[in-house]
Amino acid sequence: MRTSWNTVGDGEFFCSDCGGDRNYRRRTGRRRFTVLGIPLLARGRTGPVIECAACHTHFGTDALDHPTTIRFSTMLRDAVHTVTLAVLAAGGIASRTAVETAVLTVRAAGFEDCTEERLTNLVDGLAADTGRCLADSGPCDAALAIELHESLEPLAPHLAPAGRESLLLQGARIALADGPYSPAEREVLSTVGGALHLCADDTARLLLAASGTPS
Repeated sequence: MRTSWNTVGDGEFFCSDCGGDRNYRRRTGRRRFTVLGIPLLARGRTGPVIECAACHTHFGTDALDHPTTIRFSTMLRDAVHTVTLAVLAAGGIASRTAVETAVLTVRAAGFEDCTEERLTNLVDGLAADTGRCLADSGPCDAALAIELHESLEPLAPHLAPAGRESLLLQGARIALADGPYSPAEREVLSTVGGALHLCADDTARLLLAASGTPS
């Protein structure tokens, strides 16, 4: 039984066998029964499969669900940026300490040219939009909650539990830079925990531990 493969597409994906980003070919095939190398009977179609151009291993098409290394880095960087803006919008930008902590967090995530002015301008932009989460408007509103979920939920399945917790704690450190959590900051951080697929109890535990308050 032999399979004749036909390439129907290509691209880049993360090859788990190679352990890195590789080119791939999307292929479909026809199975044939052969005798002495001569095809005699068709045995139907097979595939599609994803074939690594480097190691030639075949994977199911769900292999494309895993982001490439470059894509994953971008998703993580953008997630940190989104969480930072949400926490600052909830807690306000009056505290220089909180803004400085936010800038350091965003720079460490990959936005090396981030400045206090840029961050505060972005927060002011959120404040100018109706329906956004503001420090003086109470709990995080639906629009910002949706934005957090859109940024964090696609990333969460590709992060280990420690990675999801770390992302939440980065937001917590910004909120705590100028004192205890405000109700709006706690609401935003609870939304972050939910979007990262952390249960409510784990989120509360992590926020309590970050604050240094005895349980």
